[in-house]
Amino acid sequence: MRRIALSVAASTMTLSLAGCGVLNATGDGASASPTKGDDITVGLLLPEKANTRYDKFDYPIIKKKVAELTNKRGKVEYANADASAARQSEQLQNMIDGKVDVILLDAVDWHAVAGGVKKAKDAGIPVIAYDRLAEGPIDAYISFDNELVGEVQGRTLLGAMGPDVDTSDKIVMMNGSPTDPNAKQFKEGALSELNGKVTIAENFDTTDWKPENAEANMTKAIAEIGKSNIAGVYSANDGMAGGVIKALKAAGVTVLPPITGQDAELDGVQRIVSGEQYMSVYKSYPDEAETAAQMAVTKVQGKDIQFDALTQDRVDSPSQKDIPSKLVQVTALTKKNIKDTVVADGIYTVDEICTAKYKAACAAIGLK
Repeated sequence: MRRIALSVAASTMTLSLAGCGVLNATGDGASASPTKGDDITVGLLLPEKANTRYDKFDYPIIKKKVAELTNKRGKVEYANADASAARQSEQLQNMIDGKVDVILLDAVDWHAVAGGVKKAKDAGIPVIAYDRLAEGPIDAYISFDNELVGEVQGRTLLGAMGPDVDTSDKIVMMNGSPTDPNAKQFKEGALSELNGKVTIAENFDTTDWKPENAEANMTKAIAEIGKSNIAGVYSANDGMAGGVIKALKAAGVTVLPPITGQDAELDGVQRIVSGEQYMSVYKSYPDEAETAAQMAVTKVQGKDIQFDALTQDRVDSPSQKDIPSKLVQVTALTKKNIKDTVVADGIYTVDEICTAKYKAACAAIGLK
């Protein structure tokens, strides 16, 4: 089996819960977790607001799915840390004190949160790491195949640079926050594609994933490399890609090099339409968020067979081995497949993407 950073062993089968007849199954009395009915509270801790996906997609999808799974009796208590590990620790403690039944945790700092995870465990509250792995005694983990994300970004960047790309071509790597374990995986995946094929002239880890920090880093890179010598930019997400583009334009670059992204944010999709950004990585937030809600509800209700069916993969963290996990697949998003991905999945409508500023560009690629 393929292994990725942090020792993820990808599952080799796709399991249909309905087909296996386990949607309403529970474990036997000896192995089942302590059970509750539909009147449950799911604590949801999300990490930051710079990326619009958390408030726009993750929270409302999880809230809706929890209600659906609990006959509208379950509720979600939500808090966003706005990139502050200290604030998230307080929010986690508040949820422990408030005796929520289960916590979905998207960590700002995966190491700093370990103590809070242990407190939750000691209080009998299961913790499921959501989107980012967390240290401490977590019960499960759900995210995308993060190394694959980086591989897709690196491979697509090389393709955009053309068939004659070689080791003399200089690129800039704008990686994510060093406190986010996903950023390390994205970078490792990208490097597996880029190493030996291009020259990585500048390489930044961007504090808090903030676009303004990426813009400042890119300004430094332009000064060091020269604006005409940058053949491509690996940006780990769309927000930072926006900062990179601002820096290039401020330096007087009129023909932008290919630039990657991730998250399929609306601004990123529009930049792809206009040609400013070459690609993003589309990750099906409904799949991730709905599965996370299922994991949380089945865990607290003691439906062990269903929970096990949802967590066929395994992940290691520095503090824990063989964490039950679910890894969701990803897609490279370019001009060619906007209609078949974010539009087809109902993430955005054509009207939302093709505002007046982008109507001509949309028409040119048949997006109407």
